Amino acid sequence: MSPRILIVDDEPSLVRGLQYAFERESFEVDVAVDGAEAVSLALSEAVDLIVLDVSMPELNGIEAAKLLKKMLPSAKLIFVTQQMDPQYLRAAFREGATGYVAKQSASEELRAALREAVSGGTYISRLLQEKVAFAPVAELRRDGSGGRNDLTSRQREVLQLIAEGKTSREIATALKISPKTVEFHKRALMDQTGLRTTAELTRYAVANGIVSL
Repeated sequence: MSPRILIVDDEPSLVRGLQYAFERESFEVDVAVDGAEAVSLALSEAVDLIVLDVSMPELNGIEAAKLLKKMLPSAKLIFVTQQMDPQYLRAAFREGATGYVAKQSASEELRAALREAVSGGTYISRLLQEKVAFAPVAELRRDGSGGRNDLTSRQREVLQLIAEGKTSREIATALKISPKTVEFHKRALMDQTGLRTTAELTRYAVANGIVSL
């Protein structure tokens, strides 16, 4: 029986290209336009490989991967995405990814990622290899998980509002705390995650499923 691939992406041109390439290689192909549909399909289909984006409506790719891996533990997960920040890479591998491919080089790299996945290996896009060259895959899968799980409920609330673009004063009003307390939580978040800018905190929140894209 031919391997079955599930493509999860809301970009029609990319989906058509991937579907054509996979079908030429005799794969059976299913398509979902977002994470929620992917989870629904996974309930009814035996899927061997899942190719998905990070940025998707309804349910982002990181959260979808978490659910899909529980439902289909033997399925291989390969991300094909424009998100080239190492935080997303770490989040993807933490949820069981075996490959992480840049969309802009997918035509060249995806086949290699598939080969590695089938043979039990892993693949990281050349655009990210230098940034994480110091970290073996096992470390990528550990890195950051403790930080996410150790956040207090208040820290998660503050982080969510930061990621939504709220100012410290707006966060203070929403949570009924002082702006100074907001800044205290923000500094604690930065110390705990090792991040230093609001943009980095926002990416971290998205990558860890605290907010959706």
